Amino acid sequence: MLQPPGDEHFMKMALKEAQYAFEADEVPVGAVITCDGQIIARGHNLTERLNDFTAHAEMQAYTSATEYLGGKYLDKCTLYVTLEPCLMCAGAAFNTRIGRIVFGAFDLKRGFSMFNSEKSPPVTHPKTEIVGGVLEAECRELLTLFFEKKRGV
Repeated sequence: MLQPPGDEHFMKMALKEAQYAFEADEVPVGAVITCDGQIIARGHNLTERLNDFTAHAEMQAYTSATEYLGGKYLDKCTLYVTLEPCLMCAGAAFNTRIGRIVFGAFDLKRGFSMFNSEKSPPVTHPKTEIVGGVLEAECRELLTLFFEKKRGV
């Protein structure tokens, strides 16, 4: 019997999206959203191309997934994203009620987890399962290469 694809498989698909962003000179973050083991949405950063600071990979994927499903809630879905979502993208995840968020590299400067504390309400929906560090080295490598290229290192 075939095993259904797991988190690493779908993170590799998100990495392909990140590669598209890299090739377009965008910060290389990619995302896919799955439902019932199938990819229903893809996205990568488009902030430079669209001249829109909200055009993050996750936001592109949320919009595509809700259009695909015909509704605004993604509670049966999983977001795979190569970099820990920022506060804006985590807030949008809260509103979509996404079932799971699986991310690759931790973002120690802008990631949503730095805003989670015992004294404040959670940034993501309380029912959302969070998994971090999936294929972290591969996800971080693409980001590092991008910023080294930008700095001329």
